[in-house]
Amino acid sequence: MSSQSRAHLGRLPLGAAVVVAVVCGVLMAAQSRLNGELGRRLGDGFTAAAMSFTIGLVIVLVIVAFMRSARQGTRHAFAEVKKHRLPVWTLFAGLGGAVFVLSQGLASAIVGVSLFTVAFIGGQTVSGLLVDRAGLGPGGVRYLTLRRVLGAVIALAVVIWSILSHLEPDIPLWMLVLPVIAGAVVAAQQAANGRVANAAGSAVTSTLFNFITGSTVLVIIALVHALLVGGLPTALPPEWWLYLGGPLGVTFIFGLATAVRTTGVLLLGLCSVAGQLGGSIAIDLIAPGSGHSVDWTTPIAAGLVVVAVLVVSLPGRRGKRIDAGEPAEEISLRA
Repeated sequence: MSSQSRAHLGRLPLGAAVVVAVVCGVLMAAQSRLNGELGRRLGDGFTAAAMSFTIGLVIVLVIVAFMRSARQGTRHAFAEVKKHRLPVWTLFAGLGGAVFVLSQGLASAIVGVSLFTVAFIGGQTVSGLLVDRAGLGPGGVRYLTLRRVLGAVIALAVVIWSILSHLEPDIPLWMLVLPVIAGAVVAAQQAANGRVANAAGSAVTSTLFNFITGSTVLVIIALVHALLVGGLPTALPPEWWLYLGGPLGVTFIFGLATAVRTTGVLLLGLCSVAGQLGGSIAIDLIAPGSGHSVDWTTPIAAGLVVVAVLVVSLPGRRGKRIDAGEPAEEISLRA
């Protein structure tokens, strides 16, 4: 049996892969809700973020222990760094995931998951344009075009409109801006993850580096915050489901890595964004937090963000075609 035939045996049918991608997007929204609620219940979003990331790290370490390819990939990544073929800064891409999870713990329960998700995807879309232009990802430099700039402008306009329409005295402005910053940082994280995955020959390896870096940073931040404000939370909420943020992160990372072998990066991104936005609105309708409820602006903003992502992502007539068989290592991963 040829290597190409063996590769196709490991792929999901297209319909199943699309479902997996959409579900993974919903899981991202659910992670924001859980981490935000855990932070609210603890009264400490810093500790909530550190707990979520550390739980995810433990799960990834167990997976790596049973995956020879992931262990080999780690050695390959270090070898590529030593040979100066892989920038050392890419191994610390987990800082982006740390910012994302920290923003969940601090802001999502207050501003609402749907508004958080709109702002996050908007920031990610705009920043992704600059990251591509700088050539930080494995695909090299992608030059600015009128269509891509237009899509980024639409995304930025939607974010500004969403923030201005939800300004209230009891919600600090920084809580509305924080998910935008998180999205911008995650765009750079995704580019770095793609380079590490290519160098290591394993998407699991880049995931491992993400969780190690993110967990270390968040634990340090939580401890420093505890020293400054007078200590860590004295009691943990008894509900077990509040601690599922880390496992959900691991689940959607591996789900996306599996689905992209069939869907390709473009279709995967659009399906996951649709799942994130649809899931976030459903969560705010079914189980609203202490923050904003869904109003008429939210579904409009979500729809416009999808349009912006389409405008930025769709290849032009002369652009390179993105095949459904694009390898899993090209996926952009985040914790």
